[in-house]
Amino acid sequence: MKNKKAEETEHSGLSRRRLVKYAGVGATLAAAAPLVGGTPAQADDERRFGNGGNKGRMWRAGDHHVHSEYSGEFDTKTNPPTFHKGADAVYPIVTNAIMAKHFGLTWAMCTDHGGPTHSKVNLEQAYPDLLRSRVLVPEVLQFWGMEFDAPALDHHTLMIPHHDGEAQQLFELESRFAKFDAFPNDPGRDTEAKMVEFLKAARGMPRKPLVIAHHASRSATGLGVWGQDTPREFRNGNNAAPDVYVGFEGAPGHQAGPLNGGARGGYGNHPTYGGFDQMTARVGGLWDSLLGEGRHWWITATSDSHVHWTRGGSDFWPGEYSKTYVAARQDYGDIMDALRNGRIFVTTGDLVTALDVTASSQGRSATVSETLVVTSRGRNDVEVEIRFRPLDGKNGNGDHPEVRRVDLIVGQVTGVSSNLDADTNPTTKVVARFGPNDWRRQGQDRVIRYTLRDVGHDSYLRVRGTSTDEMEPQADGKESPWEDLWFYSNPVFIRVR
Repeated sequence: MKNKKAEETEHSGLSRRRLVKYAGVGATLAAAAPLVGGTPAQADDERRFGNGGNKGRMWRAGDHHVHSEYSGEFDTKTNPPTFHKGADAVYPIVTNAIMAKHFGLTWAMCTDHGGPTHSKVNLEQAYPDLLRSRVLVPEVLQFWGMEFDAPALDHHTLMIPHHDGEAQQLFELESRFAKFDAFPNDPGRDTEAKMVEFLKAARGMPRKPLVIAHHASRSATGLGVWGQDTPREFRNGNNAAPDVYVGFEGAPGHQAGPLNGGARGGYGNHPTYGGFDQMTARVGGLWDSLLGEGRHWWITATSDSHVHWTRGGSDFWPGEYSKTYVAARQDYGDIMDALRNGRIFVTTGDLVTALDVTASSQGRSATVSETLVVTSRGRNDVEVEIRFRPLDGKNGNGDHPEVRRVDLIVGQVTGVSSNLDADTNPTTKVVARFGPNDWRRQGQDRVIRYTLRDVGHDSYLRVRGTSTDEMEPQADGKESPWEDLWFYSNPVFIRVR
């Protein structure tokens, strides 16, 4: 199934009127009107990546975990199983794209659940709808992929590069490796060895996909008491395909749970912290353990949209609450390159719309995902600049959020651990906290400068900020998610020669 030719066919074969009729756009916007009557965060608040630009790249908001009506159910009493749309998530693909556009996203991804023979449903039913959605909402780059039924693990994003053979590429991977796709069920698919086999197959493809873990500790039963996803599995997967298996959701979806009496993220066993998974939110925890090995392991934030909270669900629309910003040009290849290489920051509630972290020393500089090399000869101080842009306007709740504090977090890179189960980095600490009196205004940006004195070890630094007064994010209860907002950068590495 050829992507480009198929899209050209859709353009020529569907008039605008027929597209609107197909998509039910009028009904969608009429239903959404009470929810989005305010001024959402839009793309006009974007700015160039870094101070003065970087290869034409801008901070572009997106969401790589969005469900459509093709997250359905299968009647396995028939052979082959009969698929029924809308059993789990309810919105057409194009509805998600329209709402993503409204809430300021410029890229998004359809990630539906698998199931027995779902690879065929994706290929024959869902993909043609994606092509139509791309025609109707061209302002949002819409990736193809799925919420992969990862062998031995919880769900993962499987993002396919945009190309003529994208539909067939997903079909190949899903039909061969998704643990629920086989019919009858094949227990041999649900092993860690099968997951590593999948990652090696993905790594060997001419156009490499991306794999990102979803709600990684939703099944954890306590702080550091892991469930389906474990540190060992992350390390083994990243070792097998370091340019494919690149991270996990720092902030999972289902953040609107408390608005209907549920838990943020659907984390019913052990809670999120400020809306973030414990693997990310705990300073010196699992994420820091992976970064302390020098691993390029990134965090994202998604909606996991199934059913909007106003219809009894636990979800916000794509971009309404959580955003993953990537430094990229507005094209599929560069957005995927940003995700693969960590040019990412995340935020909830539109607390900020841009975040640059730059480390400089001895005439060199590096920003998020990059490595600054300093020599041990002479004075090896590192100058850190944190530049963020608050929201100019109101967020999806009609609020004007304010940044109350920004934290600079630093940890040492000590090399690959012999303990695959390691989940702490005791060297990681908050080295400085900054309030409004510590930053200065420069145009629409706020700028903080700080000096790390005499950096003598390989290290990394990362930044977070909040609308709260909490020194550390607290375990979440039933408070409104709009009152507990955070942003996180990905790391800058420092190598000392």
